[in-house]
This record gives sequence, C-alpha cells and structure tokens, in this order.
Amino acid sequence: MNISLNPWIWIAAILTIAIFSFLYKDNPLYKFAEHLLVGVTVGYYINIYWHNAAYPYIIKPLFLEKQFLTLIPFMFAILYFSILIPKYSYFIRYPIGFLLGALNGMAISPEFKEAILVQVKDTILPPFSFSLEFFNSLIIFIGTLCVLIYFFFSLEHKGVLKGFSRIGIIFLMIGFGASFGYTVMARISLLIGRIIFLLKDWLGIIR
Repeated sequence: MNISLNPWIWIAAILTIAIFSFLYKDNPLYKFAEHLLVGVTVGYYINIYWHNAAYPYIIKPLFLEKQFLTLIPFMFAILYFSILIPKYSYFIRYPIGFLLGALNGMAISPEFKEAILVQVKDTILPPFSFSLEFFNSLIIFIGTLCVLIYFFFSLEHKGVLKGFSRIGIIFLMIGFGASFGYTVMARISLLIGRIIFLLKDWLGIIR
C-alpha cells in the first residue's frame, strides 16, 4: 500500500466517498458534497459564459467599441433576469420565445435530414443477395414497418395488423432495452473509474 500524500487527491477521495455514502442513507456528508458540486458547477459555468459570451459579444462591443446595435441582444439577455421580480416575471417569455423560435428554425433542416431522410434511406432494401448487408436491411425494414403499424391507431389492431403490431412491440422493447443497457453500462464505467481512482491514485493498492 502506497497512500498518496497529494492533498488534492485526498480531497477528491473524501468527496467521492461522501457521494457514495448515499448508498447507505441520506446524510449531512452527502448533502455537503452535493451542494459543493452544484455550487462549483454554477461558478464554473458563470465564468465560462462571462469569458466566452458576455464579455466578447456584449460588454466589449457595446462599451469599448461603441457598437450600439449590441443593445438589442443585451436587452433580451437582461429580460431573463425579470424572473427574479415576480411583478415583471412575464417579460422572460419574450427572450425564451425568440430563442426557441430561432433554434427551431436552425434545427429544422439538419433534423429533417438526420431524423427523416437518413432513416428512410436505411429502410430502402438493396438488391436481393445472400449477404449480411441485405439481411440487416431487411430486419430494419421489417422493424420500421411493424413499429409504424403499431402506432397506426386509425384501424383496429386485429388479424394481420395485430400480428404486425405485436412484432412492432418486440422491436420497441429491444430498442428500449438496448438504450437502457447502454445507459447502465455508461454509469458502471463511471463507477469503475472512481473505484480505480480510490484504489490506485489514493490508496496505492493497485498499479
């Protein structure tokens, strides 16, 4: 065992154990680590937004370079803080509405391409052949068709439609299960990383 003498590693280890203590029960040590994480994160992002957005795009052009058109986005940004004054909190709707409209307009073209055109392209079957590519495309085509039939509510699901909708449910469950499994494995990877940090960098038990 070769315990680290680095104070920053000790701080990180103690905070890691404090977070893990929630597995036993909610306790003051966990709450302290949780509040510290939220506070540090907020402070970090305030610093990032100031240096990457507020200063170069508002403060510098408006007050140093005298570009007064910058007053327009500056006023929209100020309206976000109206939420702190209950009497005028409704003003926050204007910048949020403008932001959502602009982002949706910018996202329509790439989202249509990625979410619709690419999906349609992947469901087009290649010429028949005894190849893995053909059978993969066939499974994607059948799965997409059956899922669409499952969500087609204009006709009662009975007979042939009932069979296809049942197959659609199976494909949906496989998709949801894969997504959930990926999420679980990502969390387990984080857990393994912290355990390795405690045993290697802090306690020096493993190399």
